[in-house]
Amino acid sequence: MTERAPAPGGLALVEALVNTLDIESGADALDRPEVRERLGITADEADRARTLRESLRAILLAHAGHPPHRAVVPLGELLAEAPLLVTVDAADGSAALAPARDGSLHARVAAAVAEALVAGTWIRLKACEAADCHWAYYDRSPAGRGRWCSMQVCGARAKMRRYRAKEA
Repeated sequence: MTERAPAPGGLALVEALVNTLDIESGADALDRPEVRERLGITADEADRARTLRESLRAILLAHAGHPPHRAVVPLGELLAEAPLLVTVDAADGSAALAPARDGSLHARVAAAVAEALVAGTWIRLKACEAADCHWAYYDRSPAGRGRWCSMQVCGARAKMRRYRAKEA
């Protein structure tokens, strides 16, 4: 859908999960075994992953200054169940959060969010403002005020709608 490079670090997982649903067509990639395998989940975990995906989408819309697309389970509640460990490298003393035990999708997402918070990149992961899109993208614009996943598609459509509204 987008010409943008993937989000950095663990945010690539969050972006990939959110982008498993094409809102315009209704196609849900979590229905496909190869996508579930790539995300490290089973068919039995797909519904839980969908709940997480839509909570993430609501947060990414908030990052872009937009209201949630629908009522969702708060992301904090979903990630509160995620077991994380603090790992410390004995050689250089660097520390990180890592998924504990099972490395569930929820725990991997929680670790990615924590990593992004520390790096200052979490707020730059956004959802496209186009109501028929809401695709996740990493905003690399200097001011951090990107609005669309693709200027050539969603941005152009929005600008054309505004132009036509002025002409009417």
